[in-house]
Amino acid sequence: MKERSPETRIVALADQFDLGFVRAAHAAGVTGFCLTASGPDVMIRSLELAMLGESVLPVAVLRSLIDAPPQKREQSLQENTTEPRLSDLKQCKLSAREAQILGCLTEGAPNKVIARKFDVTEATVKVHVKAILRKIGAANRTQAAMWASERLPQQGRPFIDG
Repeated sequence: MKERSPETRIVALADQFDLGFVRAAHAAGVTGFCLTASGPDVMIRSLELAMLGESVLPVAVLRSLIDAPPQKREQSLQENTTEPRLSDLKQCKLSAREAQILGCLTEGAPNKVIARKFDVTEATVKVHVKAILRKIGAANRTQAAMWASERLPQQGRPFIDG
């Protein structure tokens, strides 16, 4: 497909991925990997990112790759399909403001809009975003938004530590 149409974006959809498959697929031109257990919002955002030319790898898969001992990395990596628990979220120790900002990231709000909403400077928002990324182990704000959409309570109110 990539030889015929180099601009085509390819996303692999599966129940699980192993490192060998991810490497081979990436070498063949696959730009995104989505787990079937992902929610619809995560799936849509993943496809949007792939359409923009970004590489997409679920945080759960990435975390499994990083945390697994070298001999286990070749084994299947599967996203935990159980419902996220508040205790899992509490371990991230997000402040109330960080939880609010994470909710805004999930909605796709830029720093300027977030700053206006909370009457703070954009620099303050950037500091909070960096702290959020560090605490949840995300590489960028899009991964953070995807992480949050999988884990934050669906009642609309983000989890707040305190």
